[in-house]
Amino acid sequence: MILWREGRVAAVRRAWGATGGWGGALECDVDVTLGGRCVALAYPSLVGTPQTGDRVLLNTTALERGLGTGGFAFVIALSDNFPVDPVQGPGHLVKARYTPLQAMVQGVDEQESPHHDVLAEADDLLGMPVVIADLHSAVPAIVAGIRDIRPDCKIAYVMTDGGALPAWFSHTIARLRDTGWVASCITAGQAFGGDLEAVTLHSALLAARHVVDADVVVVAQGPGNLGTGTKWGFSGVAAGEAVNAAAVLHGHPVAALRLSGADQRPRHRGISHHSLTAYGHVALTPADVVIPTFGGPTAALGGGLAELGALVKSQAEELVDPLGPHRAVHVPVDGLMPALSMSPVPLSTMGRSLAEDPAAFLASAAAGRHAGELLPPA
Repeated sequence: MILWREGRVAAVRRAWGATGGWGGALECDVDVTLGGRCVALAYPSLVGTPQTGDRVLLNTTALERGLGTGGFAFVIALSDNFPVDPVQGPGHLVKARYTPLQAMVQGVDEQESPHHDVLAEADDLLGMPVVIADLHSAVPAIVAGIRDIRPDCKIAYVMTDGGALPAWFSHTIARLRDTGWVASCITAGQAFGGDLEAVTLHSALLAARHVVDADVVVVAQGPGNLGTGTKWGFSGVAAGEAVNAAAVLHGHPVAALRLSGADQRPRHRGISHHSLTAYGHVALTPADVVIPTFGGPTAALGGGLAELGALVKSQAEELVDPLGPHRAVHVPVDGLMPALSMSPVPLSTMGRSLAEDPAAFLASAAAGRHAGELLPPA
């Protein structure tokens, strides 16, 4: 269902993520005709740029239901101020297909792309490390871990379509791009709005290697994951498919574990059951499973990190040789807290900060550290 509402823009707030006149997101305060005021999000490239006083049509479904996934009011149209037609250019790849706001983009792998010939022949990542996570919040921590080892390397982010479809929604990616921590964002599948658009995860990975010339790729869904409290009903289970894609293309898959020392739900204590499902049942090819070591100075952070480390090591046994298909890589996390503190974006996962759940971010940074160590000397 969709809850349709009409309103009028009371104020235009912050904007972010626009590059070269394309994309980005914009917040505005809207007085809703039925009463009340809400914050609504508009994507100017899709609906135009709202101005104070504009009459707008809203989708308030998830907002009114109090949901996390999609929990915003979204501007569907500016009722009296339609955007002018964009300049027609190359590209015929349609994303968010067969929805009212389907968008036409130029795919990096389509026939009208200047990179088509390169990607038509490409099928090898040449051993490039591919770090895979199931939550978008892991991305800046992984990047921090990579940069702690190799600040000189070029990092690409591939956003899959399990969460938000527009990359413009992510403050994290906008900031990582602006600061140079991430060289390029590539949107795969139905996701759109990246620096490059790809039809599949496979072509996105190949574009990262052969078009962006990245040294390392981080793969994760966009913000707004969807979970149901069941083993299989979680959008991040696709992390296992990403392991398969990286391996098929001769990359070096690195599995970042989702773990927590602060989550009160037993199924997410230590290694989340989502990681155990994605890497233990969906991934059919071996990956490096990075198991963080919380000993030494890190244990002084408190919060039961030493005990948590023992639990994580035990839980990981079902994933790695000899019981599971993957390779166990034990990575010390000493020195990674300063690296995480340098992140240009606030670190937050499931509403918890770095101070509230350091294990979650240290595990992601450890996966990044391992990926950096896989790179040849500079």
